[in-house]
Amino acid sequence: MKKDIKIPEVTDVYLAIIKEYNEVFQCEDWNAYLINDKDESLEMVIIVSHGYDEKDKTSLMRKRIDKLPAKSFAKIELIQPELFKLNNEFNITFFEGNRMMEKTFIVPQNSISENALDHVPMIEKMGVLASSL
Repeated sequence: MKKDIKIPEVTDVYLAIIKEYNEVFQCEDWNAYLINDKDESLEMVIIVSHGYDEKDKTSLMRKRIDKLPAKSFAKIELIQPELFKLNNEFNITFFEGNRMMEKTFIVPQNSISENALDHVPMIEKMGVLASSL
C-alpha cells in the first residue's frame, strides 16, 4: 500500500534569511522570507518553525498566508541573532492547485553570518538560502 502512495516533490519554493535595515528602529534585522518562484499561486500556506539543538529548544511559531502569488515572496518572521546558534527548521504546507504539498527547510546552526551572505534573487537583497530536507 505504501508503495502506491505518490508524494509529489516540491520545486521552485525557497526560504531565505535576509538581512535588512529596519527604518523604524534604525537597526539591521534578520527576517525569514518564503519565496514562490512557481508560475502559480500557493494557497492556504501554513508555516511552522522552531529552533533546536542537543539541549535547547524554542517554542513553535505558526504563521498563515492565505495566498502567495506566483513569482513573489512574503516576510514570515523576524529572527533574533541569539537563535543563530540553533538549527532553525521551517515546515511549509500549502495547496498547489488541488494538491496539498509539503516541504521542510533547515538553516543549520551557526550558518547565518555576515560571511555567508549572498545575493538572493527575486528579493534583491543579501541573505542566506535555507537547505531543504
